[in-house]
Amino acid sequence: MQRHVNANGLRIAVDDQGPRGAPALLMIMGLGMQLVAWPQGLVDALTARDLRVIRFDNRDIGLSQHLDHLGLPHVGWASFKHLLHLPVRSPYSLADMARDAQGVMDALDLPRVHVWGASMGGMIAQHLVDQAPDRVQSLTLMMTTAGARHLPGPTWPVRQALLARPPRRDEATLQAHFAALYRLIGSPAYPPAPGWLEARVAEALRRSDHPQGMLRQLMAVVADEDRTPRVTRIQAPSLVIHGEADPLVPIAAGRHLARHLRHVETDFIPGMGHDLPEALWPRYADRVAALVHGAGAA
Repeated sequence: MQRHVNANGLRIAVDDQGPRGAPALLMIMGLGMQLVAWPQGLVDALTARDLRVIRFDNRDIGLSQHLDHLGLPHVGWASFKHLLHLPVRSPYSLADMARDAQGVMDALDLPRVHVWGASMGGMIAQHLVDQAPDRVQSLTLMMTTAGARHLPGPTWPVRQALLARPPRRDEATLQAHFAALYRLIGSPAYPPAPGWLEARVAEALRRSDHPQGMLRQLMAVVADEDRTPRVTRIQAPSLVIHGEADPLVPIAAGRHLARHLRHVETDFIPGMGHDLPEALWPRYADRVAALVHGAGAA
């Protein structure tokens, strides 16, 4: 069931599925991605394992409140400063976005949840558990990073693709542009069926298209500090899922997280990139459900 809630003073779009008495799993998506980037088939697999699944659009994206009054950041200049280890200012922070997630919990009257964050969503999740450790029962960090400066970044072809901009913003051009990007960062061992990516991109574009919000979210990522000290403080049972073929957030980042989490399981998957291949949905659902129900029993 999709609806809007007031969270941290913002209007946030929320989708809430599964049995109300089941453990609540709060899912936080990545940069510029809407809640529908968590595929419905994966949600169905989770609810079938007795989980209440809560997806939401992060601020500034999808059907949540857009913050265009904050203006457009100069991403190129900010990236240059980041490379020089100079401080970067952003319109809002990942910590602010973590407070949005707490606001969603408050609006749904959920004192404690299990959290699954992917990519930028995993960065937000690290702030969330640091801000409110008593409210996070378990933590799944997927294809994400603690942001340590020594870790490798995206491959050069991925960097070029991320910097490229579509020549026009008509639906066909955007569909081809983003499908090519997602194919580049996707899983070489689990290629999507022909037309599947294009259909997913079209679904997202018709729901909402807000590139300005993605740029402000990107600034929040660039401006954030090394989160390793926060990670070492996490007490919640944790699971790190990472693809060994991830060209956007290389596997070294997942291994670094695993070394610094206190109570951690890992699932490093050969041939998986920076996406959610349908063939792996049962594997994800099994691992996350086992973590959640184990943490609840403990």
